[in-house]
Amino acid sequence: MPVPAARSDAPARSGAAGTDDAAVGGAVVGVRAVGDQADASSVADVGAGGGDGIAGVRTDVRGGRSTAPGDPAAEGELLGRVFLARVLEPGDETGGRWVRERGVLEVARRLRERGRALPGVSEKRWAGLCARAGQAEPRRDLAVARSAGARFVVPGTAEWPGQLDDLGDARPLGLWVRGTPSLRMWALRSVAVVGARACTEYGAHMAATLAAGLAERGWVVVSGGAYGVDGAAHRGALGAGGATAAVLACGVDRPYPPGHTALITRIAEQGLVVGELPPGDHPTPSRFVLRNRVIAALTRGTVVVEAAYRSGSLVTARAARRLGRHVMGVPGPATSALSAGVHELLRGDAVLVGDAAEVVELVGDMGELPPERRGPVLPTDLLEPRTRQVLAGLPGRGTATAAEVARRAQTTGDDATARLYELRALGYVERHGDGWKLTRQAMISIRGGRSPR
Repeated sequence: MPVPAARSDAPARSGAAGTDDAAVGGAVVGVRAVGDQADASSVADVGAGGGDGIAGVRTDVRGGRSTAPGDPAAEGELLGRVFLARVLEPGDETGGRWVRERGVLEVARRLRERGRALPGVSEKRWAGLCARAGQAEPRRDLAVARSAGARFVVPGTAEWPGQLDDLGDARPLGLWVRGTPSLRMWALRSVAVVGARACTEYGAHMAATLAAGLAERGWVVVSGGAYGVDGAAHRGALGAGGATAAVLACGVDRPYPPGHTALITRIAEQGLVVGELPPGDHPTPSRFVLRNRVIAALTRGTVVVEAAYRSGSLVTARAARRLGRHVMGVPGPATSALSAGVHELLRGDAVLVGDAAEVVELVGDMGELPPERRGPVLPTDLLEPRTRQVLAGLPGRGTATAAEVARRAQTTGDDATARLYELRALGYVERHGDGWKLTRQAMISIRGGRSPR
Protein backbone atom coordinates (compact mmCIF):
# COMPACT_ATOMS: atom_id res chain seq x y z
CA MET A 1 0.00 0.00 0.00
CA PRO A 2 1.53 3.38 -0.94
CA VAL A 3 2.49 5.65 1.92
CA PRO A 4 1.51 9.36 1.68
CA ALA A 5 4.35 11.69 0.84
CA ALA A 6 6.03 13.16 3.88
CA ARG A 7 5.83 16.88 4.51
CA SER A 8 9.01 18.86 4.45
CA ASP A 9 10.47 19.69 7.84
CA ALA A 10 11.91 22.90 6.45
CA PRO A 11 9.07 24.90 4.80
CA ALA A 12 9.74 28.29 3.34
CA ARG A 13 9.56 30.96 6.02
CA SER A 14 8.62 34.58 5.63
CA GLY A 15 7.90 37.39 8.04
CA ALA A 16 10.43 36.12 10.61
CA ALA A 17 9.95 37.82 13.93
CA GLY A 18 12.71 39.66 15.70
CA THR A 19 13.98 38.55 19.09
CA ASP A 20 14.61 40.29 22.35
CA ASP A 21 17.13 38.80 24.78
CA ALA A 22 15.46 40.55 27.69
CA ALA A 23 12.29 38.91 28.99
CA VAL A 24 9.46 41.47 29.00
CA GLY A 25 7.24 41.84 32.05
CA GLY A 26 9.31 39.50 34.23
CA ALA A 27 7.35 36.28 33.56
CA VAL A 28 9.45 33.38 32.33
CA VAL A 29 8.16 30.28 30.58
CA GLY A 30 10.39 27.22 30.04
CA VAL A 31 9.82 24.80 27.19
CA ARG A 32 12.08 21.73 26.98
CA ALA A 33 13.01 20.32 23.58
CA VAL A 34 15.63 17.82 22.53
CA GLY A 35 18.55 19.32 20.62
CA ASP A 36 21.36 17.85 18.52
CA GLN A 37 22.24 15.19 21.08
CA ALA A 38 19.91 12.79 22.88
CA ASP A 39 20.63 14.41 26.25
CA ALA A 40 20.59 18.03 25.11
CA SER A 41 17.66 20.34 25.82
CA SER A 42 16.69 23.90 25.08
CA VAL A 43 14.67 26.18 27.30
CA ALA A 44 12.76 29.02 25.69
CA ASP A 45 12.24 31.98 27.98
CA VAL A 46 9.21 33.80 26.69
CA GLY A 47 8.26 37.23 27.96
CA ALA A 48 4.64 37.56 29.04
CA GLY A 49 4.36 41.27 28.42
CA GLY A 50 4.58 43.33 25.30
CA GLY A 51 1.63 41.79 23.48
CA ASP A 52 1.22 38.35 21.96
CA GLY A 53 3.34 38.70 18.84
CA ILE A 54 5.57 35.84 17.75
CA ALA A 55 8.74 37.44 19.11
CA GLY A 56 10.58 38.04 22.36
CA VAL A 57 12.07 34.55 22.75
CA ARG A 58 15.43 33.51 24.16
CA THR A 59 16.71 29.92 24.01
CA ASP A 60 19.36 28.55 26.39
CA VAL A 61 20.98 25.36 25.10
CA ARG A 62 22.18 22.93 27.77
CA GLY A 63 23.75 19.50 27.72
CA GLY A 64 27.44 19.88 28.46
CA ARG A 65 27.89 22.80 26.05
CA SER A 66 28.21 26.52 26.53
CA THR A 67 25.03 28.60 26.62
CA ALA A 68 24.38 30.84 23.63
CA PRO A 69 21.38 32.68 22.13
CA GLY A 70 19.18 30.50 19.94
CA ASP A 71 18.33 30.83 16.28
CA PRO A 72 15.70 33.59 15.93
CA ALA A 73 13.93 31.83 13.07
CA ALA A 74 13.66 28.57 15.03
CA GLU A 75 12.46 30.41 18.13
CA GLY A 76 9.90 32.33 16.12
CA GLU A 77 8.66 29.14 14.49
CA LEU A 78 8.21 27.49 17.90
CA LEU A 79 5.83 30.24 19.03
CA GLY A 80 4.23 30.26 15.59
CA ARG A 81 3.38 26.59 15.86
CA VAL A 82 2.01 27.07 19.38
CA PHE A 83 -0.11 29.92 18.00
CA LEU A 84 -1.42 27.85 15.07
CA ALA A 85 -2.14 24.87 17.32
CA ARG A 86 -4.65 27.10 19.10
CA VAL A 87 -6.20 28.34 15.85
CA LEU A 88 -6.35 25.26 13.59
CA GLU A 89 -8.15 22.04 14.45
CA PRO A 90 -6.10 18.81 14.51
CA GLY A 91 -5.73 17.17 11.11
CA ASP A 92 -6.70 20.32 9.18
CA GLU A 93 -5.17 19.47 5.80
CA THR A 94 -5.92 22.91 4.38
CA GLY A 95 -3.99 24.56 7.19
CA GLY A 96 -1.25 21.97 6.81
CA ARG A 97 -0.93 22.87 3.14
CA TRP A 98 -0.64 26.56 4.03
CA VAL A 99 2.19 25.77 6.46
CA ARG A 100 3.97 23.59 3.90
CA GLU A 101 3.68 26.13 1.07
CA ARG A 102 4.02 29.45 2.93
CA GLY A 103 5.73 28.66 6.23
CA VAL A 104 4.54 28.89 9.80
CA LEU A 105 5.33 32.57 10.37
CA GLU A 106 3.60 33.79 7.20
CA VAL A 107 0.41 31.85 7.98
CA ALA A 108 0.45 33.10 11.57
CA ARG A 109 0.98 36.69 10.39
CA ARG A 110 -1.94 36.52 7.93
CA LEU A 111 -4.25 35.18 10.61
CA ARG A 112 -3.09 37.67 13.23
CA GLU A 113 -3.50 40.63 10.86
CA ARG A 114 -6.87 39.34 9.57
CA GLY A 115 -5.60 39.74 6.05
CA ARG A 116 -7.06 38.38 2.83
CA ALA A 117 -8.25 34.77 3.10
CA LEU A 118 -5.74 32.13 2.14
CA PRO A 119 -6.73 29.67 -0.63
CA GLY A 120 -9.04 26.76 0.16
CA VAL A 121 -11.42 28.32 2.70
CA SER A 122 -14.58 30.37 2.52
CA GLU A 123 -14.78 33.90 3.85
CA LYS A 124 -16.94 32.66 6.72
CA ARG A 125 -14.42 30.04 7.78
CA TRP A 126 -11.55 32.49 7.42
CA ALA A 127 -13.38 34.93 9.67
CA GLY A 128 -13.80 32.18 12.26
CA LEU A 129 -10.10 31.33 12.13
CA CYS A 130 -9.17 34.99 12.50
CA ALA A 131 -11.49 35.27 15.51
CA ARG A 132 -9.66 32.32 17.08
CA ALA A 133 -6.33 33.94 16.24
CA GLY A 134 -7.38 37.06 18.14
CA GLN A 135 -7.83 34.97 21.28
CA ALA A 136 -4.63 32.91 20.91
CA GLU A 137 -1.94 33.53 23.53
CA PRO A 138 1.06 31.33 22.73
CA ARG A 139 3.07 32.60 25.70
CA ARG A 140 0.25 31.75 28.07
CA ASP A 141 -0.11 28.26 26.54
CA LEU A 142 3.59 27.65 27.08
CA ALA A 143 3.33 28.88 30.68
CA VAL A 144 0.42 26.55 31.43
CA ALA A 145 2.24 23.66 29.77
CA ARG A 146 5.33 24.24 31.88
CA SER A 147 3.29 24.32 35.08
CA ALA A 148 1.86 20.92 34.07
CA GLY A 149 5.33 19.52 33.34
CA ALA A 150 4.75 19.45 29.57
CA ARG A 151 6.89 20.40 26.59
CA PHE A 152 6.00 21.18 22.97
CA VAL A 153 7.77 18.94 20.45
CA VAL A 154 7.85 20.25 16.88
CA PRO A 155 8.88 18.82 13.48
CA GLY A 156 12.55 19.12 12.69
CA THR A 157 13.75 18.63 16.27
CA ALA A 158 15.57 15.56 17.54
CA GLU A 159 12.57 14.34 19.57
CA TRP A 160 10.07 14.53 16.70
CA PRO A 161 8.97 11.04 15.52
CA GLY A 162 9.69 11.01 11.79
CA GLN A 163 6.90 8.49 11.09
CA LEU A 164 4.33 11.22 11.79
CA ASP A 165 5.47 12.84 8.53
CA ASP A 166 3.64 10.01 6.74
CA LEU A 167 0.42 11.91 7.53
CA GLY A 168 1.31 14.52 4.91
CA ASP A 169 -0.61 17.78 5.33
CA ALA A 170 -2.58 16.21 8.21
CA ARG A 171 0.64 15.99 10.25
CA PRO A 172 0.35 17.67 13.68
CA LEU A 173 1.81 21.15 13.98
CA GLY A 174 3.48 19.86 17.12
CA LEU A 175 2.77 17.60 20.07
CA TRP A 176 2.42 18.51 23.73
CA VAL A 177 4.22 15.87 25.77
CA ARG A 178 4.21 15.09 29.50
CA GLY A 179 6.82 12.66 30.77
CA THR A 180 10.60 12.41 30.70
CA PRO A 181 11.32 9.73 28.02
CA SER A 182 12.10 10.72 24.44
CA LEU A 183 8.96 10.53 22.30
CA ARG A 184 10.94 9.67 19.18
CA MET A 185 12.86 6.84 20.81
CA TRP A 186 9.77 5.32 22.38
CA ALA A 187 7.78 5.53 19.15
CA LEU A 188 10.42 3.55 17.27
CA ARG A 189 9.39 0.35 19.08
CA SER A 190 5.72 0.80 19.85
CA VAL A 191 2.41 -0.98 19.24
CA ALA A 192 -1.11 0.44 19.57
CA VAL A 193 -3.67 -1.60 21.52
CA VAL A 194 -7.17 -0.15 21.08
CA GLY A 195 -10.78 -1.29 21.34
CA ALA A 196 -14.23 -0.79 22.79
CA ARG A 197 -14.90 1.46 25.77
CA ALA A 198 -17.76 -0.74 26.98
CA CYS A 199 -15.70 -3.90 26.64
CA THR A 200 -16.45 -7.30 28.15
CA GLU A 201 -14.36 -9.03 30.81
CA TYR A 202 -12.84 -11.08 27.98
CA GLY A 203 -11.83 -7.91 26.13
CA ALA A 204 -10.30 -6.31 29.22
CA HIS A 205 -8.41 -9.53 30.00
CA MET A 206 -7.05 -9.88 26.46
CA ALA A 207 -6.01 -6.20 26.31
CA ALA A 208 -4.20 -6.37 29.66
CA THR A 209 -2.54 -9.70 28.82
CA LEU A 210 -1.39 -8.50 25.39
CA ALA A 211 -0.05 -5.23 26.80
CA ALA A 212 1.79 -6.98 29.62
CA GLY A 213 3.35 -9.44 27.17
CA LEU A 214 4.44 -6.64 24.84
CA ALA A 215 5.88 -4.64 27.73
CA GLU A 216 7.85 -7.66 28.95
CA ARG A 217 9.35 -7.96 25.45
CA GLY A 218 10.51 -4.33 25.50
CA TRP A 219 7.70 -2.77 23.44
CA VAL A 220 5.91 0.49 24.24
CA VAL A 221 2.13 0.09 24.45
CA VAL A 222 0.26 3.09 22.97
CA SER A 223 -3.45 3.70 23.52
CA GLY A 224 -5.96 6.51 24.04
CA GLY A 225 -6.44 6.58 27.81
CA ALA A 226 -10.18 5.87 27.53
CA TYR A 227 -12.32 3.48 29.55
CA GLY A 228 -12.47 -0.18 28.55
CA VAL A 229 -9.77 -1.67 26.35
CA ASP A 230 -7.56 1.45 26.42
CA GLY A 231 -7.42 1.56 30.20
CA ALA A 232 -6.85 -2.19 30.45
CA ALA A 233 -3.93 -1.95 28.00
CA HIS A 234 -2.28 0.89 29.94
CA ARG A 235 -2.71 -0.95 33.25
CA GLY A 236 -1.38 -4.18 31.78
CA ALA A 237 1.81 -2.47 30.61
CA LEU A 238 2.29 -0.60 33.88
CA GLY A 239 1.60 -3.74 35.90
CA ALA A 240 4.35 -5.55 34.01
CA GLY A 241 6.78 -2.74 34.81
CA GLY A 242 6.81 -1.71 31.16
CA ALA A 243 6.37 1.42 29.07
CA THR A 244 3.10 2.93 27.92
CA ALA A 245 1.98 6.17 26.26
CA ALA A 246 -1.48 7.74 26.21
CA VAL A 247 -2.48 9.91 23.24
CA LEU A 248 -5.29 12.22 24.35
CA ALA A 249 -7.95 14.12 22.40
CA CYS A 250 -7.66 17.09 24.76
CA GLY A 251 -5.01 19.17 26.48
CA VAL A 252 -2.38 17.05 28.25
CA ASP A 253 -2.93 19.11 31.41
CA ARG A 254 -6.57 18.06 31.49
CA PRO A 255 -6.91 14.27 31.95
CA TYR A 256 -9.93 12.80 30.20
CA PRO A 257 -12.03 10.90 31.06
CA PRO A 258 -12.11 12.31 34.63
CA GLY A 259 -12.40 8.78 36.03
CA HIS A 260 -8.94 8.04 34.64
CA THR A 261 -7.22 11.04 36.22
CA ALA A 262 -5.16 8.84 38.53
CA LEU A 263 -4.24 6.47 35.69
CA ILE A 264 -3.20 9.26 33.31
CA THR A 265 -1.20 10.93 36.07
CA ARG A 266 0.60 7.64 36.69
CA ILE A 267 1.28 7.28 32.96
CA ALA A 268 2.78 10.80 32.91
CA GLU A 269 5.05 9.85 35.83
CA GLN A 270 6.18 6.50 34.38
CA GLY A 271 5.64 6.98 30.65
CA LEU A 272 4.32 9.62 28.25
CA VAL A 273 1.06 11.55 27.84
CA VAL A 274 0.79 13.09 24.37
CA GLY A 275 -1.72 15.39 22.67
CA GLU A 276 -2.09 17.82 19.79
CA LEU A 277 -4.45 20.21 21.50
CA PRO A 278 -3.10 23.11 23.56
CA PRO A 279 -3.44 23.19 27.35
CA GLY A 280 -6.99 23.39 28.66
CA ASP A 281 -8.70 22.34 25.41
CA HIS A 282 -11.58 19.88 25.82
CA PRO A 283 -12.34 16.79 23.72
CA THR A 284 -15.11 16.58 21.11
CA PRO A 285 -16.34 13.62 19.04
CA SER A 286 -14.44 14.84 15.97
CA ARG A 287 -11.25 15.33 17.98
CA PHE A 288 -11.41 11.73 19.21
CA VAL A 289 -11.59 10.54 15.60
CA LEU A 290 -8.72 12.77 14.47
CA ARG A 291 -6.60 11.76 17.47
CA ASN A 292 -6.70 8.17 16.22
CA ARG A 293 -4.59 9.01 13.15
CA VAL A 294 -1.74 10.03 15.49
CA ILE A 295 -1.94 6.70 17.33
CA ALA A 296 -1.83 4.85 14.01
CA ALA A 297 1.08 6.89 12.63
CA LEU A 298 3.21 6.75 15.78
CA THR A 299 3.23 2.97 16.06
CA ARG A 300 4.45 0.03 13.98
CA GLY A 301 1.07 -1.66 14.13
CA THR A 302 -2.40 -1.51 15.65
CA VAL A 303 -4.13 -4.34 17.54
CA VAL A 304 -7.92 -4.07 17.87
CA VAL A 305 -9.43 -5.88 20.86
CA GLU A 306 -13.25 -5.88 20.68
CA ALA A 307 -14.88 -3.32 18.43
CA ALA A 308 -18.45 -2.95 17.17
CA TYR A 309 -19.12 -1.98 13.57
CA ARG A 310 -19.11 1.77 14.42
CA SER A 311 -16.27 1.69 16.94
CA GLY A 312 -13.72 4.50 16.84
CA SER A 313 -10.95 1.92 17.13
CA LEU A 314 -11.78 0.83 13.58
CA VAL A 315 -10.88 4.38 12.51
CA THR A 316 -7.43 3.77 14.00
CA ALA A 317 -7.16 0.45 12.16
CA ARG A 318 -8.17 2.00 8.83
CA ALA A 319 -5.68 4.85 9.33
CA ALA A 320 -2.96 2.30 10.10
CA ARG A 321 -3.80 0.41 6.90
CA ARG A 322 -3.62 3.60 4.81
CA LEU A 323 -0.23 4.39 6.32
CA GLY A 324 1.13 0.95 5.54
CA ARG A 325 1.24 -0.18 9.17
CA HIS A 326 0.34 -3.66 10.41
CA VAL A 327 -3.32 -4.16 11.37
CA MET A 328 -4.17 -6.98 13.77
CA GLY A 329 -7.32 -8.20 15.49
CA VAL A 330 -8.13 -10.39 18.48
CA PRO A 331 -11.14 -12.60 17.65
CA GLY A 332 -14.09 -12.99 19.98
CA PRO A 333 -17.35 -14.97 20.06
CA ALA A 334 -19.17 -15.00 16.72
CA THR A 335 -22.33 -13.99 18.61
CA SER A 336 -20.79 -10.91 20.24
CA ALA A 337 -21.66 -7.53 18.69
CA LEU A 338 -18.52 -6.13 20.35
CA SER A 339 -16.38 -8.44 18.21
CA ALA A 340 -18.26 -7.87 14.94
CA GLY A 341 -15.99 -5.01 13.87
CA VAL A 342 -12.86 -7.02 14.63
CA HIS A 343 -14.17 -9.97 12.64
CA GLU A 344 -14.87 -7.66 9.71
CA LEU A 345 -11.23 -6.52 9.83
CA LEU A 346 -10.10 -10.14 9.90
CA ARG A 347 -12.23 -10.92 6.84
CA GLY A 348 -10.13 -8.28 5.07
CA ASP A 349 -6.35 -7.96 5.32
CA ALA A 350 -5.97 -7.76 9.11
CA VAL A 351 -4.02 -10.54 10.81
CA LEU A 352 -5.49 -12.63 13.62
CA VAL A 353 -3.39 -12.56 16.82
CA GLY A 354 -3.94 -14.24 20.16
CA ASP A 355 -0.95 -13.18 22.24
CA ALA A 356 2.02 -10.81 22.40
CA ALA A 357 4.37 -13.26 20.67
CA GLU A 358 2.19 -13.27 17.55
CA VAL A 359 2.06 -9.46 17.56
CA VAL A 360 5.85 -9.19 17.81
CA GLU A 361 6.24 -11.70 14.97
CA LEU A 362 4.52 -9.15 12.70
CA VAL A 363 5.88 -5.83 13.96
CA GLY A 364 9.27 -6.96 15.28
CA ASP A 365 12.62 -7.40 13.64
CA MET A 366 13.63 -10.38 11.53
CA GLY A 367 13.99 -13.48 13.68
CA GLU A 368 11.52 -12.43 16.39
CA LEU A 369 9.32 -15.50 15.96
CA PRO A 370 6.74 -16.98 18.33
CA PRO A 371 7.35 -20.43 19.81
CA GLU A 372 6.08 -23.47 17.90
CA ARG A 373 2.44 -24.13 18.74
CA ARG A 374 1.38 -27.69 19.59
CA GLY A 375 -0.86 -29.50 22.05
CA PRO A 376 0.31 -31.45 25.09
CA VAL A 377 2.48 -34.54 24.62
CA LEU A 378 0.52 -37.66 25.67
CA PRO A 379 2.18 -40.85 26.91
CA THR A 380 1.02 -42.74 23.81
CA ASP A 381 2.82 -40.14 21.62
CA LEU A 382 6.11 -41.60 22.90
CA LEU A 383 5.33 -45.08 21.56
CA GLU A 384 6.94 -46.38 18.40
CA PRO A 385 4.52 -45.81 15.46
CA ARG A 386 3.88 -49.55 14.79
CA THR A 387 3.21 -50.12 18.49
CA ARG A 388 0.72 -47.22 18.51
CA GLN A 389 -0.99 -48.84 15.53
CA VAL A 390 -1.39 -52.14 17.46
CA LEU A 391 -2.75 -50.23 20.48
CA ALA A 392 -5.25 -48.48 18.21
CA GLY A 393 -6.34 -51.91 16.90
CA LEU A 394 -7.88 -52.84 20.27
CA PRO A 395 -11.62 -52.14 20.71
CA GLY A 396 -12.79 -49.46 23.10
CA ARG A 397 -14.94 -52.01 24.94
CA GLY A 398 -14.42 -55.74 25.43
CA THR A 399 -11.54 -57.94 24.30
CA ALA A 400 -9.95 -59.00 21.01
CA THR A 401 -7.62 -61.83 20.09
CA ALA A 402 -4.10 -61.23 18.83
CA ALA A 403 -5.23 -62.31 15.34
CA GLU A 404 -8.06 -59.73 15.34
CA VAL A 405 -5.72 -57.00 16.51
CA ALA A 406 -3.19 -58.00 13.81
CA ARG A 407 -5.84 -57.61 11.07
CA ARG A 408 -6.88 -54.17 12.34
CA ALA A 409 -3.24 -53.04 12.69
CA GLN A 410 -2.35 -54.48 9.25
CA THR A 411 0.51 -56.57 10.60
CA THR A 412 1.33 -60.24 11.28
CA GLY A 413 0.03 -62.22 14.26
CA ASP A 414 3.51 -62.71 15.70
CA ASP A 415 4.31 -59.01 15.45
CA ALA A 416 0.97 -58.10 17.04
CA THR A 417 1.53 -60.55 19.91
CA ALA A 418 5.04 -59.21 20.59
CA ARG A 419 3.81 -55.61 20.67
CA LEU A 420 0.81 -56.50 22.87
CA TYR A 421 3.21 -57.93 25.48
CA GLU A 422 5.25 -54.73 25.21
CA LEU A 423 2.09 -52.67 25.79
CA ARG A 424 1.20 -54.94 28.73
CA ALA A 425 4.57 -54.18 30.33
CA LEU A 426 3.85 -50.44 29.93
CA GLY A 427 0.43 -50.79 31.52
CA TYR A 428 -1.69 -50.06 28.44
CA VAL A 429 -3.29 -53.51 27.94
CA GLU A 430 -4.09 -56.62 29.95
CA ARG A 431 -4.71 -60.24 28.92
CA HIS A 432 -7.95 -62.10 29.61
CA GLY A 433 -7.59 -65.73 28.45
CA ASP A 434 -7.02 -65.62 24.70
CA GLY A 435 -8.15 -61.98 24.48
CA TRP A 436 -6.56 -58.59 25.08
CA LYS A 437 -8.23 -55.53 26.59
CA LEU A 438 -7.34 -51.87 27.10
CA THR A 439 -6.59 -50.82 30.67
CA ARG A 440 -8.07 -47.73 32.33
CA GLN A 441 -4.72 -45.96 31.88
CA ALA A 442 -4.84 -46.57 28.13
CA MET A 443 -8.45 -45.34 27.88
CA ILE A 444 -7.56 -42.07 29.62
CA SER A 445 -4.52 -41.57 27.37
CA ILE A 446 -6.43 -42.33 24.18
CA ARG A 447 -9.38 -40.10 25.07
CA GLY A 448 -6.97 -37.29 25.87
CA GLY A 449 -5.59 -37.47 22.36
CA ARG A 450 -7.52 -39.32 19.67
CA SER A 451 -10.25 -41.93 19.56
CA PRO A 452 -9.30 -45.57 18.82
CA ARG A 453 -10.10 -46.77 15.36
